[in-house]
Amino acid sequence: MSKDNKPKGPSQRMLRVGELVRHALAAMFARGEVEDETLRGVVVTVPEVRMTPDLKLANAYVMPLGGQHAPEVVEALNRHRRFIRGRIAPQLDLKFAPDIRFFVDETFEEASRIDALLRTDRVRRDVETDEDDGDA
Repeated sequence: MSKDNKPKGPSQRMLRVGELVRHALAAMFARGEVEDETLRGVVVTVPEVRMTPDLKLANAYVMPLGGQHAPEVVEALNRHRRFIRGRIAPQLDLKFAPDIRFFVDETFEEASRIDALLRTDRVRRDVETDEDDGDA
C-alpha cells in the first residue's frame, strides 16, 4: 500500500494550538503589555497564527489597525518575541512554549487587489456576458 502523496492541511491540533496562541497574543496586545516606543498607541490585530507540525514554531501574522507602519511594528514585535513567549507560555498549557515569529498579514491587501480586479470593466463585461448566455 502506498501513502497518498497529496499535501495535507494542518491537523486539528495545529489549528487548535494556533487559535490558543492567537487569542493569547491578541489579549496581550490589547492590554499593552509589550513596552516599545514603536508600539505605543498602536492597536495590533492578530488575524492568523500558523503552527508547525511539531508545535514548536508559531508564525503570527499581525497588522496594525489602519495598516500604517506595519514593517516597523513587526520588527518591534520580533525584538520582543522572547518576552512575549514567556508571557503567553502559562496560558497555553503545552509541554513546550512555541517560538513566535511575527510577519505582516497581507491578506487584506490581497483581498483589495482581487476586489479591484473584479471591478475592472473587462471582468465586468465577461461576467455580464456569462449571465446573458445563462438566461437563454
